[in-house]
Amino acid sequence: MKRLILALAVAAGMAQVAHAEDAALKAAIASPARTPANVARDPARHPYETLTFFGIRPDMTVAELAPGGGWYTEILAPYLADKGKLIAAGESPKSKDEEGRRDADALTKKLASNPALYGKVERGVFEPPAHAYAIAKPESVDMVLTFRNLHNWKEGGGDEGVKTVLGEAYKVLKHGGVLGVVDHRLPASRAAGSTGGYVHEAYVIKMAEAAGFKLAGKSEVNANPKDTADYPKGVWTLPPTYANKDVDRAKYAAIGESDRMTLKFVKP
Repeated sequence: MKRLILALAVAAGMAQVAHAEDAALKAAIASPARTPANVARDPARHPYETLTFFGIRPDMTVAELAPGGGWYTEILAPYLADKGKLIAAGESPKSKDEEGRRDADALTKKLASNPALYGKVERGVFEPPAHAYAIAKPESVDMVLTFRNLHNWKEGGGDEGVKTVLGEAYKVLKHGGVLGVVDHRLPASRAAGSTGGYVHEAYVIKMAEAAGFKLAGKSEVNANPKDTADYPKGVWTLPPTYANKDVDRAKYAAIGESDRMTLKFVKP
């Protein structure tokens, strides 16, 4: 009887912790400090469902590869600030590439804009396909996340470029650590080639497994069956980019943002 009571108490405690963690993530997503334009994209990006699928916890060390304008950084930074750590791994301010330096400066300004939220964010260097990587120390990270970037690595560096990036992610992750990937999904029936920002899900899985990862799960939370992935200017034809500007804008608005794979890998 005592063992049963103890087991129930432990289970109740774990449930309370899980609830608190969920509440903290919801609070970070609902924060009034987030950029309104970013909040407007929540229905297409599903940050709560995506991050919980990957198994994020507030006590983790998380590396975000190529954070770009900081869409997910706005959520991850406050969520991880108290118990965990966020590493924003992007271009170096000393990059040899002018565009890379601009991206680095933009992220620096983003982080400096609100020290209370972003003051604990660490910077890492991540510059594919130039192969300049200083993401984190080996086996020091619990989770590596990347959102809509892998197609760029493939287009910029081919299979070897993708292999190198995934190898670096594998290197910095602890054993049991998670790699979370979201990207624009090319229909399996379509031939690979010049795919306008889309990539086959099977290709991503193959490359991740070749790097040593094990597929732990798939989610359709970011799926969009309306997306046919065959537009004149690729994925950028769709919102929010609208590469064709006002041409057929209503048509593409009705489709919405791209169909996306959401894949969870684990380092054994």
